[in-house]
Amino acid sequence: MSLLLDEVAVAASRLADAGVESPRTDAELIAAHVHGVPRGALHMVPDAAFDPRYWDDVARRASREPLQHITGRAYFRYLELEVGPGVFVPRPETEVMTGWAIEALAGMDTAEPVVADLGTGSGAIALAIAQEVPGSLVHAVEADPLARQWAERNIARCAQAAPHTSGRITLHGGDFAAALPELDGAVDLVISNPPYIPAGAWVPPEVGEYDPATALWGGADGLDAIRVVERTARRLLRGGGLVTVEHGAQQGSAVYWVFAEESGWRGTRNHTDLAGRDRFVCAAWKDDRS
Repeated sequence: MSLLLDEVAVAASRLADAGVESPRTDAELIAAHVHGVPRGALHMVPDAAFDPRYWDDVARRASREPLQHITGRAYFRYLELEVGPGVFVPRPETEVMTGWAIEALAGMDTAEPVVADLGTGSGAIALAIAQEVPGSLVHAVEADPLARQWAERNIARCAQAAPHTSGRITLHGGDFAAALPELDGAVDLVISNPPYIPAGAWVPPEVGEYDPATALWGGADGLDAIRVVERTARRLLRGGGLVTVEHGAQQGSAVYWVFAEESGWRGTRNHTDLAGRDRFVCAAWKDDRS
C-alpha cells in the first residue's frame, strides 16, 4: 500500500471519531483535492509526493467544516460548481427535483420554455436546467448578495465552457416575493429550493455553522418561504404552468395543502427522494381555457 493510502486510512478513522457521516469518502476526496489527482488514482501518487498539507484539511473536516468548503467544489447533476462561505451547498435531494423539472420542460410544447428559479443560491438549479433543456430561458432570483456572487461566478465559469448555457440565464437580485413582475402570467415553470427548516430544529454542524441562515430557517413550521413561493408562482405562471418546490421529509402533507385546489392548483402531488422520503411537491396552475 502507498504512503498516501496509509494516511487516508488514518484520516478516515479520525473523521469517523469526529462524527463525520462518510469518513472514508471524505478522506479520499480531500486527498485527491490536495494532490491534484482523481480519487481513483490515489494509489498512483508516489510516496515522495505526499503533501503534509493534507492533514490541515483533514483537521478542518474533523471540525465539521463542510467538505465542499475545503475543496471549493460541489457537484450537481452534470455540473461542477464553486461554493464556499456565504452560499448554500447544493444537495443530492435537489438533483431529484431538478431532474423532474427537466423532464417536465422537455415535454412542453414550446421551443423556449421560461423558467423562474426562486432562491437560486449557487445557481445549481438554473445552470442544470439551462444546460439540459435546449432553448430554455431561465430567470434566477437571489436576494442575498454573498450567495449572488457565487451564482455570478458559476454562471461566468459555465460561460467559458458552454456559452450557449450561460447566455440563457438571467440573474436577478431581490426577494422572490416581488420577483420578476415583468413576467407575470408568462412563466412555464417555477422551481425553488427555499428555506424550510422549522425554527429551533437540530441540524448538523456542517449545516448550522456554515450554510447561510437565510437558506435554512423557514419560520415556526418551516413553511413560511414555501407559502411565499406559492403566492409568487400564482402570479408568474401561465395557465397550465407548473411549480415544483423542495421541502423537508416530514412536511409532505402540510406542503401539499399549501398548493390547494381551492387556490387554483391542479394535480398537486408529492414526490420522493432517492431514500424514499417525501421531498418535493409539484402542481399545475389552473388553465381558464380548459
